[in-house]
Amino acid sequence: MKQTYFGIAVLGAFLGGAAVAQAPPAPVISPEVHADKSVTFRFRGPNDKEVAVFVEGTTKPLAMQKDDQGVWSVTTEPLAPDYYGYTIIADGVGLFDPSNHAVKPNFLFRTSELHVPGPASLPWEIGAVPHGEIHHHFYKSGVVGDDRDYYVYTPPGYDARGKQTYPVLYLLHGFSDDASAWTAVGRANVILDNLIAQGKAKPMLMVMPLGYGAPEVLLPNSGVWRDPAITQRNFDKFREALLTEVIPRVEGEYLAAKDRNSRGIAGLSMGGSESLLTGLNTLDKFAWIGAFSSGGITEEFDKEFPALDSKAAEQLHLLWIACGTDDRLIDVNRKFRAWLASKNIKHVDVETPGAHTWMVWRRNLAEFSSLLFR
Repeated sequence: MKQTYFGIAVLGAFLGGAAVAQAPPAPVISPEVHADKSVTFRFRGPNDKEVAVFVEGTTKPLAMQKDDQGVWSVTTEPLAPDYYGYTIIADGVGLFDPSNHAVKPNFLFRTSELHVPGPASLPWEIGAVPHGEIHHHFYKSGVVGDDRDYYVYTPPGYDARGKQTYPVLYLLHGFSDDASAWTAVGRANVILDNLIAQGKAKPMLMVMPLGYGAPEVLLPNSGVWRDPAITQRNFDKFREALLTEVIPRVEGEYLAAKDRNSRGIAGLSMGGSESLLTGLNTLDKFAWIGAFSSGGITEEFDKEFPALDSKAAEQLHLLWIACGTDDRLIDVNRKFRAWLASKNIKHVDVETPGAHTWMVWRRNLAEFSSLLFR
């Protein structure tokens, strides 16, 4: 009997303690998008001395203010509808927003993601249209010597048992991105779904490979972009892997048209340079080439494209060179376009507002893909 009463007493003491324990703080809501498209960011950091948030597309972090509950916050000006990466900076340390599950994938620079919704007319907004599918493939690369992946978008209505073949766009990501970047961040599949439904783009396959011919470029202090040897190896081995491994696999597994007139290549930043270096040096493989904010290419264009002249370029249906006017890479892109003009090589010059951001590249893809395979 004494043991029974002792157990009850202990239980009562435990419950009493639980009843008076301090309740957990209320959840922090962040980010909060308001009706006017302004956004409030919040971060609980009672012991932090200085907190700010850096939003993709802006020039400097926004300072946050702390309330008496230890929650820091700041509200932006109205933002244009789009997807934005952002980072909380607490006492000089960049952090994910702990209140937000959405994260932009990246090997080196992962950030939280914010969606400021817009009208259905924006090509990256999911609409009430038929949707294509994304397929994820893995293989062992004999060229590079690693296990790697690539993604394939098939358009609405694609039937692997059918006989219809489709043109193919090989779409390349930038430095530090992984192979999922164009779908996870660039919304490429959504853009294609919407443009195809509106009759603005031809139904096509879209292949998004891993863009590193030398994966060691992702290591700290690799020297990439400073050491010409590793930079060249990265570009050369990527091109070899694309031409000898990825393209044969895609054309063996999908209803892909196999002639050059039905094959395009485009990319952003590092991938923009890869699209130029691959496409313009293998004109027997590609008839449609796009480069968005190309980076990493040298200004020795005669050396980079030794066989390219106006006669060779006549084989191209489209050479499309784009860059944001606030992008640090605008200078080399302008020099490249001037070099093309000096050789009488027909191309399309595109300059848009914006810096080195996905907001520019989503719009590039929407415009470029609507011109393909016509």
